[in-house]
Amino acid sequence: MGSRRVTTYVEDGEEYDVILQAQRENRASPSDLNNLYVRSATTGELVPLSSLVTLSELAEPGQYNRFNRLRAITISAGLAPGYTLGEALDWFRQVAAEELPERAQIDYKGESREYQRAGGAALFTFAMALLIVYLVLAAQFESFLHPLVIMLTVPLAVLGALLGLWLFGSSLNLFSQIGIVMLVGLAAKNGILIVEFANQLRDEGLAIGEAIVESAAVRMRPILMTSIATIMGAVPLVVAGGPGSASRATIGIVVISGVAFSTVLSLFVVPAFYTLLAPYTRSPEAVARKLEKLESETPVVGGHA
Repeated sequence: MGSRRVTTYVEDGEEYDVILQAQRENRASPSDLNNLYVRSATTGELVPLSSLVTLSELAEPGQYNRFNRLRAITISAGLAPGYTLGEALDWFRQVAAEELPERAQIDYKGESREYQRAGGAALFTFAMALLIVYLVLAAQFESFLHPLVIMLTVPLAVLGALLGLWLFGSSLNLFSQIGIVMLVGLAAKNGILIVEFANQLRDEGLAIGEAIVESAAVRMRPILMTSIATIMGAVPLVVAGGPGSASRATIGIVVISGVAFSTVLSLFVVPAFYTLLAPYTRSPEAVARKLEKLESETPVVGGHA
């Protein structure tokens, strides 16, 4: 039934296998096994095989696969039109939680595994970018509160990026995550311009409220100029076609929507939080001015203070 190689023969210098197997019409179904006859070892007569054995059908895999040293069943599928890999994996996890027993475990390989790894790596990269930018700003401003005010523009940029992806029907994939990481620096520049100039005005003696209002008004023009330049530079990523245009368009959408949204709101959010937190900080040149004041008030006797 399953074929058997019994010998070989040579013809024209080529060796061929001799395979014995029943005719196709005699092995079309499992019931054909009942039509076989075997010869009795005692009488030499042919005996129907059905009188000696019973036939039962059993569904089982031809081999047992393993993954991560555990017995595993591999489920492969293709994405239906209009669905993303992330949506398919979410649906799969939901169905697995409802149908599979609690002892069952789920793991991924292939594109699904790479998708899971890439998503985790992007989140780690985003967190490290926030931390590094915050520490650099803390060293520059010699304060932990001023960088916090500046970093408030990053959530605004991320919110704008998500809104842009939703409006254009795009998904949160690896390329959009790369664009969000880029927004950390692009959005922080607006807050840097406002806070830095406000600190300079405070050094000149202005009150906190007056300094931040004047800083937002004076710095509005350079903020708009740099933001418009950034947006115009990202427009070709969205409108250009060709190979890889989908990935470039996703990055462009994230940059354009994130920068535009953060630019508009940062002119209101940064001054508001600066007004709330600045009273708990001191002017960057406060120590220098105090030293200068003490030096001017110190009497000079014989050419020495």
